[in-house]
Amino acid sequence: MLTSSLVVVSSRLPIDGTVTPDGVTEWRRDNGGLVRAMHPILRDTAAAWVGWSGRVDDTPTKLPDLDGMHLHPVPLSTADYEDYYEGFANSTLWPLYHDAVEQPAHHRRWWEAYHRVNQRFAEATARVAAKGAVVWVQDYHLQLVPAMLRRMRPDLRIGFFMHVSFPPGELFMQLPRRVELLEGLLGADLVGFQRPGGARNFAWLAGHALRARNTHRGIEYEGRLIRTGAFPISINVAEVETLARNPRTIARAKQLRADLGDPARVILAVDRLDYIKGIEQRLKVYRELLADGRIKVTDTVMVQVAVPSRQRVGHYRDLAERIEREVGRINGDFGKLGAAAVHYLNQAIKPPELVALYRAADVMAVTPLRDGMNLLAKEYVAARVDGGGALILSEFAGSAAELKHAYLVNPHDVDGTKDTFIQALEADPADNRKRMRAMRRHVHAHDVQRWAHSYLTALTGS
Repeated sequence: MLTSSLVVVSSRLPIDGTVTPDGVTEWRRDNGGLVRAMHPILRDTAAAWVGWSGRVDDTPTKLPDLDGMHLHPVPLSTADYEDYYEGFANSTLWPLYHDAVEQPAHHRRWWEAYHRVNQRFAEATARVAAKGAVVWVQDYHLQLVPAMLRRMRPDLRIGFFMHVSFPPGELFMQLPRRVELLEGLLGADLVGFQRPGGARNFAWLAGHALRARNTHRGIEYEGRLIRTGAFPISINVAEVETLARNPRTIARAKQLRADLGDPARVILAVDRLDYIKGIEQRLKVYRELLADGRIKVTDTVMVQVAVPSRQRVGHYRDLAERIEREVGRINGDFGKLGAAAVHYLNQAIKPPELVALYRAADVMAVTPLRDGMNLLAKEYVAARVDGGGALILSEFAGSAAELKHAYLVNPHDVDGTKDTFIQALEADPADNRKRMRAMRRHVHAHDVQRWAHSYLTALTGS
């Protein structure tokens, strides 16, 4: 087997497969957040990527290379998917890591599946990695892989990056398998987080639950030094700006506003359909602004894009139904013939259309209840090459620590968020341009290349 000196390991490979009418599977690059962030870094390095293909009970034996990256699929059965992915990863860890917005569920078979699948990923990575290779494990789905891999391949340089927020000790300590999860992460040489608070939470937990020793150099555990740090992920700014300047994108943005009835103001929200994203709370804010008469459908419309997610999980199905009911209620109460109050799209949006939406929107509302980073906020800023637009951003998104010139809100505070919406909508255009310039300077100076370079430099010491 061909081995690689740099191996990325994630729960999903960076591709999607679609079956043509004649039964042939066609593979294309996925447009998810992790893929968009990693692709420009890895496309010219002849790296390997280990992950699940997205197909249950049907693992392809060979996948096409992606821009020079060798793809290595890890099989998942239906039981694996239900218990490892939908179960422990997304019904136990996900809600707990996001402030227990929904109550985490605990089932022993879910943990057993999580352990089993993590072992499978570690074994696949051990086969693919060249001697002394750098391995970069991604996110909460694979927290056991670093320690498992180190036991098999102590020659490797192993990094782990947590894309989501990492919870405070009092939340993490609720996990029945907290020790195993912490020991799994401590198998890495470097554990990276989006924000310094995540690194502090992890270090405290290692000391409290495992009696690890925290020093100025890192965490000392079982004769090894594990370093931690904050490495805020970013976006491919050049790619977004190129799309934003494309004449087709500019024309499409004008057409979108025309399709919306040429309103004076357009509010845009784009989210994965998830309870942490604050979609219901945002719709409540918009409904109350209409009811109070502070905005009117005749001059202000809202576009809410909700990308389908985890549709087989009960919480997500219920959320989708609640959002659809609320959108219908708002349109029924405040819409007019030919003029909806909320234009709701429950579908994935391709990058060119998304960037056109960014350019068409006067205000972008990114108001999650908790989010590790939220790259859409950075994409909106990068797309505003015209210097226009205004960004409303939750204090509880990791990007709020970087985009300090956004209109920051506490999404739990309905009245305060309403006031901030009005402030952004009615601000002096010169003030909004000043804010946007400052945010654009930041995303230019802190793009995805800088993120990956800073992490890999810290991991390899080069």
